[in-house]
Amino acid sequence: MYNLSDVIKVEADGAVRIVTLNRPDHLNSFSAEMHTEFSRLWSIIDRDDEARAVVLTGAGRAFSAGGNLDDFDTFRVDFAARRRTMRTARRLVDEMLNVHLPVVAAVNGPAVGLGCTLSTLCDIVFIAEDTYLADSHVAVALVAGDGAAVTWPSLTGLLRAKRYLLTGDRIPAAEAVAMGLANEAVPGDRLLAESIAFAQRLAALPPQAVQDTKAVLNQQLRQAAVTALGYGLAA
Repeated sequence: MYNLSDVIKVEADGAVRIVTLNRPDHLNSFSAEMHTEFSRLWSIIDRDDEARAVVLTGAGRAFSAGGNLDDFDTFRVDFAARRRTMRTARRLVDEMLNVHLPVVAAVNGPAVGLGCTLSTLCDIVFIAEDTYLADSHVAVALVAGDGAAVTWPSLTGLLRAKRYLLTGDRIPAAEAVAMGLANEAVPGDRLLAESIAFAQRLAALPPQAVQDTKAVLNQQLRQAAVTALGYGLAA
């Protein structure tokens, strides 16, 4: 069923699907191929009747470095490619907000830019205690408009979101937990096991109750996305 390219790896552990961003040599940054395959992933998961929860993690030493810097110069001059990427970015946020299964992030290494947005689009976030989150769009002269402006204010409060989105400062794991950007910081060697164990707990609960509760809770994020995401991507 999961006929994806090598940039996204999917493994089954009972009713849990373990999804690994698999470009470790590029710190799991999002190439055009990864964007496409990541969007395909959620539509496939929607059709996987045996799945009850998802764990999202990264291969190698990073969760995800976010956007692929090698593409930025292309987008400066190729407006059609840039528009395609912005449409894909919109779909990525919408699909993660709308996927019916609970998604547990296992943030194994730095989650930066879009990578940080991905973690905050998950329903539960475990983070390795020696790593960090950061949204560094502004530091490289870009608008932090690909999702963080949707999720962060709801998770942290507006002033805290502004403090970090306007500067791009790194947020160590313990501080990310204190701010509400992660649920728990754990030793790196236990991260994946604890994330899978929590996903198994969710998978064992009555599925409709879990899924519809998630849908209700995410409604405020969907409303924020309607208000802010289109403007952020255009900017």
